[in-house]
Amino acid sequence: MHFQQLTYFVAVAEARHFTRAAEAVHVSQPSLSQQIRALEAELGADLFSRARGNITLTDAGEALLPLARRILADAETARHEVQELVSLRSGRVRLGATPSLCTGLLPDLLRAFHDRHPGVRLLLEEGGSHDLVRQLARGALDLALVVLPLPAASPALTTVELLREDLVVVSAATEPPPGRDGSIRIADLEGAPLVMFRHGYNLRELTLAACRAEGFEPTFTVEGGEMDAVLGFVRAGLGIAVVPSMVAARAGHDLRRTTLAGGGLRRTIALAHRSDVDPPRAARELQRMLLEHRPVPG
Repeated sequence: MHFQQLTYFVAVAEARHFTRAAEAVHVSQPSLSQQIRALEAELGADLFSRARGNITLTDAGEALLPLARRILADAETARHEVQELVSLRSGRVRLGATPSLCTGLLPDLLRAFHDRHPGVRLLLEEGGSHDLVRQLARGALDLALVVLPLPAASPALTTVELLREDLVVVSAATEPPPGRDGSIRIADLEGAPLVMFRHGYNLRELTLAACRAEGFEPTFTVEGGEMDAVLGFVRAGLGIAVVPSMVAARAGHDLRRTTLAGGGLRRTIALAHRSDVDPPRAARELQRMLLEHRPVPG
């Protein structure tokens, strides 16, 4: 039994006429009739009743018709899926992410994606979650890694949680360690010199909220920086900073990492895209890799 024979069989079953069926599938009528006879011989049953030119399905034909349609539909689906994978020889993915995730989570994963699909261009937009949500809403991004919860006025987005990450305190390795016994409490940050991120940064909002929950306003020595700038200011001894643990792990030996005691601070990272638009094929492939290789939630 061949796909071509099933195609011809379905065409005759729908047209109820051999000549019109042959025209529909762009083959000569004798060739179509020959393939139908071969299929009947293979199955050991007549599929059509041909009395006086009136073409009707036999019981065997009626039983085969829905199965043939399903087989042909599945074959077409398989063909399209393979063609879509092949099409990843080219294309683009517009991905948004916070600077901390660009530093910690994405380098290895984007390298793996590029190795698998070297013809796909990766366009990366760094920004805070609020900015990335706006970019998604206006169609400037296909996917974005954002911090949950989203702003209250966010557009309709589909989000999938990727990981929950602890925040830690980093300080210059040349300075005395903050806190005691290798950890520090949020309350111990009162009066400590903090290097603070710019407005719109989720890390800024999380740190401020935690300090205010302890009843104090933090003291800033420098504020307004992006991730690389904040780490540079800390290395220079201008103060300490609260950063994601993945960033601290890659920051180098000139920075000391101190855990936050008493449950500390955590943030939830999610992968987001617009609910009303399916991401392009290349973006869906990157999405699949992100979900497959997401870190185990801590």
